[in-house]
Amino acid sequence: MVGIDQVLEKLSTVIDPDLKKDIVSMGMIKDLELNEGNLKFTLELTTPACPFNVEIEDDVRKAIAEISELKNFDMNVTAKVMEGRSLDDDVGMATVKNIIGVASGKGGVGKSTVSLNLALALSQAGAKVGLLDADIYGPSIPLMLGMKDGFMEVEENKLQPAESNGLKVVSFGFFAEQSHQAAIYRGPIISGILKQFLVDTNWSDLDYLIVDLPPGTGDIPLTLAQTIPITGILVVTTPQDVASNVAVKAIGMFEKLNVPILGVVENMSHFICSNCDEKHYIFGDGGAKKISEEFKMPFLGEIPLNSGIMAGSDLGKPIMIASPDSPSAIAFRTSAKNIAAQCSILAAKLQYETESEKTNEESISETNS
Repeated sequence: MVGIDQVLEKLSTVIDPDLKKDIVSMGMIKDLELNEGNLKFTLELTTPACPFNVEIEDDVRKAIAEISELKNFDMNVTAKVMEGRSLDDDVGMATVKNIIGVASGKGGVGKSTVSLNLALALSQAGAKVGLLDADIYGPSIPLMLGMKDGFMEVEENKLQPAESNGLKVVSFGFFAEQSHQAAIYRGPIISGILKQFLVDTNWSDLDYLIVDLPPGTGDIPLTLAQTIPITGILVVTTPQDVASNVAVKAIGMFEKLNVPILGVVENMSHFICSNCDEKHYIFGDGGAKKISEEFKMPFLGEIPLNSGIMAGSDLGKPIMIASPDSPSAIAFRTSAKNIAAQCSILAAKLQYETESEKTNEESISETNS
């Protein structure tokens, strides 16, 4: 008769392609029950947006099928996003598992559009997602979500995020639209506003908080990097040399601050002809890939140029909502999965380092005693 050890041995042959570890040692098998040849367990994936979820499920079914003694097999598939940053070091935002800053070296590369649609893609995959519009001088997220009349309430000294399409949203634009005034503040005040948006907001339990940073290497990116532990930075660029060259400066800043770089996404990468389906590289080809190769960082996706993206943003109807089956939406979905995978990889590394530290501390304690 088949035993639990035999089942676990078979399941340990299934390797997570991102984490390069077997699903048993990663603790992805939960509530395993085996009773007279009837097997039941839960497969808990590391994120609902993992690009290899279907592949892992198929590999598990194939591994179990090799156990001829089993009569019945029942697998429940769930996902629990891993913590990609040290929550113990961030009491103020201890319920947010991953904080992803979206940065660019210059304006005009569509960074806010990428931030919004990636947040929507992660949410549509089943993750709990927040979106922080950190561009105090030029907030655009409320307009792009059709929330020009949106507002945030304050309860028990905490900002309550506005909600739209499954996202929890915070933006200075909610205040600016109501006052119809420009934000004319010096750097320290701007940094203070960002800190309030981060730690004085009731984000509740989030798998991912996407922070849409203003372009460049100024006060806001510095404040984010120095105020709280973050999972990593996503760099957005376009194919042109002028954009990719400036993006390199943003990468350099975050590397000096010891902030992980998740990878690079190329926006306005190419135009797909509606008549022939051919790709036309209007602004050049391969700018982001060159950055990826030069800095040995993941190339996470390329978003095609699409007039529908611009029109949808102006009308408050993002492409992920207005046209979810379009090539652009599919590209955003692919990029979101790749970003989620990078967060899981960093989370696994953090978990390993934490466990190693605990082991070393226990060894030192035993030696001293």
